[in-house]
Amino acid sequence: MESYVGENDKASHASRGKTQRTAVMFGEAGHAYVYLIYGMYNCLNIVTEHKDFPAAILIRGAVLTNARSYYLTLPSPILGEGNLNGPGKLTRALRITRALNNEDMVSSKKLYVVDDGYRIKKSQILTSPRIGVDYAGEDALLPWRYYLSSPPLLSKERRQR
Repeated sequence: MESYVGENDKASHASRGKTQRTAVMFGEAGHAYVYLIYGMYNCLNIVTEHKDFPAAILIRGAVLTNARSYYLTLPSPILGEGNLNGPGKLTRALRITRALNNEDMVSSKKLYVVDDGYRIKKSQILTSPRIGVDYAGEDALLPWRYYLSSPPLLSKERRQR
């Protein structure tokens, strides 16, 4: 995942102020911010701060714990091993579209986060600069990309960035 914090973060969509597209980022925490990139991929973010302070985390990937049964429900498997290593792959596999933009992930039955009790040790969390935001100058170098040391969801070249 990657953090995007406030209007002063040049990598954040909110850096250009509140627009129709970014209005959800200025809303309540726990809402989905889903947008299209490259004209073909949806990205899922979760708003994280209080109203009028735009901040969100981009969900860059996930591991399906029951990948075999999940893949049986897809028209055709798009990934092996249950790794959804990329925001576009993730939203495509989980059928997350812009129709879910601004969905309240606290009360929704369509899009929500479940606490299954699994806990991650702080020592398992690694950081690096965010990806694809070189235009943001010094803000591109902030170590606001977070990933787990295991399982290896990311390619080595991106991990060592």
